[in-house]
Amino acid sequence: MRACAPGKIILSGEHSVVYGAQAVAVAVRKHTVVSFRPLSESKTINTLFSGISSGVHYPLNALGSLKKKLDSRFDDFLQGQLPIQQILNKPDDLLIYTLSSLIHHLPVPGRASSQSYLPMPGRLSSHSDLPLGAGMGSSASAIAATLVLYEHLLEKPLSIDQRFEMVRFCERLQHGRGSAIDAAAVTYGGMNHIQNQQVRKLDISLGPGWYWVFTGKPMVSTGECVQFVRQTHEADTILWDEFSGITEQLIHEMAAHHAVIELIRENHQLLKRIGVVPCSASRFIERIERAGGAAKISGAGAHKGDTAGLVLAYWPDGDFSEIMTEYPGYRWGSVEEDLQGARYIGD
Repeated sequence: MRACAPGKIILSGEHSVVYGAQAVAVAVRKHTVVSFRPLSESKTINTLFSGISSGVHYPLNALGSLKKKLDSRFDDFLQGQLPIQQILNKPDDLLIYTLSSLIHHLPVPGRASSQSYLPMPGRLSSHSDLPLGAGMGSSASAIAATLVLYEHLLEKPLSIDQRFEMVRFCERLQHGRGSAIDAAAVTYGGMNHIQNQQVRKLDISLGPGWYWVFTGKPMVSTGECVQFVRQTHEADTILWDEFSGITEQLIHEMAAHHAVIELIRENHQLLKRIGVVPCSASRFIERIERAGGAAKISGAGAHKGDTAGLVLAYWPDGDFSEIMTEYPGYRWGSVEEDLQGARYIGD
């Protein structure tokens, strides 16, 4: 039994979307696949997440207490008593929390006791094309795929809007008070406009000339970076209005199939102002600009260290591979849009 969900790339609006500005994100054809295999002689769910952890055994009767514990830690975070990176003990906790949240959400007729809500024992595993720490929505993608998988197993499908809300709810443990932008992309697929937690699907094609570049995992998490920006720029409404204006222009120009090089360059300068573009990423972006293209970080970036996670480049009339020969340590590729969100892909 398997389900998958796409990753995402933010075209415009990272950070600023948290403060009511517009944002645009696109789902991409890089996926997290979550699978489940029943183990009849076990009383646990065993996790095995490729590239993330070596596996954890979760007793079925302890899923509810894990959810309560993590909810309590999140409350401590909201009160300033716990840093965001200490909410989860292990990466596996996030997907088991997702499962527990789904079970608590579903009213299953004819099931009287809490024990009857428990899922069957087995192995929950995952693998992903998405680089960790790249700002490509790996956490939200894994959550969405886990939800779809267990919706199928429990024979209780959510509506797509309910699924969006559940992804957003669960992902708060990873990113604190971040926005709904990741949840929208991995749930609905395609290109989405997000503002004030409201999502609108855009009937716009991404078009050619877009590239993703993974510069390396940042030394700070998305949650830590969101907190840094909150502490330094939360009250700067003029700045957030500037971000929102660029996003609005970007939507208009893309709908008209116009090039958006200058808008991407302006967006980059605003991201530098809030302190989330490391020096190495800034130099790389300057190299792209000298060649005639444009680029910006996509995702949280980083306020510490020398790696920025993901850089989004736009150069519709150039040979981007020529530039990348100068950066053999960076992973990169063309951005391919995925029009579908999280879905079940078979037994």
